[in-house]
Amino acid sequence: MKVNLASGTLKLEQLNAIFKTIPQEFDFIDENDIVRWYSNNTNRLFARDTSKLNQPVLAVHPAHSVGRVKKVLAEMHSGERDSIQMTVPAKGKQIHIAFYALHNDSGDYIGCIEVTEDVSEFTKSSKLGNLVKLLRNK
Repeated sequence: MKVNLASGTLKLEQLNAIFKTIPQEFDFIDENDIVRWYSNNTNRLFARDTSKLNQPVLAVHPAHSVGRVKKVLAEMHSGERDSIQMTVPAKGKQIHIAFYALHNDSGDYIGCIEVTEDVSEFTKSSKLGNLVKLLRNK
């Protein structure tokens, strides 16, 4: 099966391999705030399984974050905000979480994508330390 995208065509197998391989985790929440898809890779910081699909997004987030998630989604629905990014300590790591509002070609809100990744490695070093790492990896 092939998936036609705006900038090319991928086999479904290739698309699944991309999301299985990249270290960031993705969750798609539709316009009704229902979890419809998540990337399934071995690097997930926040476990998901198929029982979470078709559930309200607030039901899959920990209770302490529900208020923040609710606020972000309300701002995206209203058009007040197109994205929000934050870095929070969790599971002994620095976790970067970003929500991006998604719109169709008519500008209608059709959901959002939540992107999560461990950025601990990048937050441990100074700017000079990161530059040295970059130069060593060349």
